[in-house]
Amino acid sequence: MSRLLAACCALLLALPAHADGFISRLLDKPVPGGVAVVDLGDGPTPPKATYQDKPVLTVREDGKRWLAIVGIPLTVKPGEQRIEADGRSLAFRVEPRHYREQRITLKNQRQVDPNPEDLKRFERELAEQTDAYRRFEPRQPSNLLFDKPVAGPLSSPFGLRRFFNGEERNPHSGLDFAVPAGTPIKAPAAGRVTLVGDYFFNGQTVFVDHGQGLVSMFCHLSRVEVKTGDELPRGAVLGRVGATGRATGPHLHWNVSLNDARVDPAIFIGAFEK
Repeated sequence: MSRLLAACCALLLALPAHADGFISRLLDKPVPGGVAVVDLGDGPTPPKATYQDKPVLTVREDGKRWLAIVGIPLTVKPGEQRIEADGRSLAFRVEPRHYREQRITLKNQRQVDPNPEDLKRFERELAEQTDAYRRFEPRQPSNLLFDKPVAGPLSSPFGLRRFFNGEERNPHSGLDFAVPAGTPIKAPAAGRVTLVGDYFFNGQTVFVDHGQGLVSMFCHLSRVEVKTGDELPRGAVLGRVGATGRATGPHLHWNVSLNDARVDPAIFIGAFEK
């Protein structure tokens, strides 16, 4: 074998069979509460994709192939899942992930076991927030690598099985940052404010829609500095950290929702740890 042919063979062996782009490397974390990136091909127009009968964010990477960015609910079991895209059924595999427990003591027992009046309020507020999560605006998100909304240490990760005063409740659906009251909260990406409210569990809350079912929710604020309909550039201050609602002290709780599935925000800031 000539030296030139040997060198060419070595080069071919060194190249990956399929070189994932930046979006895949950043976001493809297919676990319960994670994100799957599914290749949709290189057609001239964006495919329409759905997962569990809900529309899915699609983006074009490097001006070539289309990708579906799929949010995976925490309730999904490991194994094969499928999306539908322009008449095709495409598979992806969900890998197992273990989530730890968190035990919290609250002085206000009503925030553990709400009374009937509290429950009526909660159900009304839940319907408002569910509508905000299920919006699907056609705009393309400005970026998929998010900024942290506050500069500070993480106090509670996503997915923790939570026990309040010894009673199990829903898993932790976002990230908590331990920062002082009054700390400015900044939009991690451009978006439109779709909901502002003062809720029983979440306290003062802001929803920001980044486009195509990608939504951020910020809660327990001490002050809200935006209103519904405001267009926010990346980095705009939307409010201040507080301890309103069900909170044991000042902190920011940040949710990210994708096709109405709450997913780990750490994925979008490059801080995901399996």
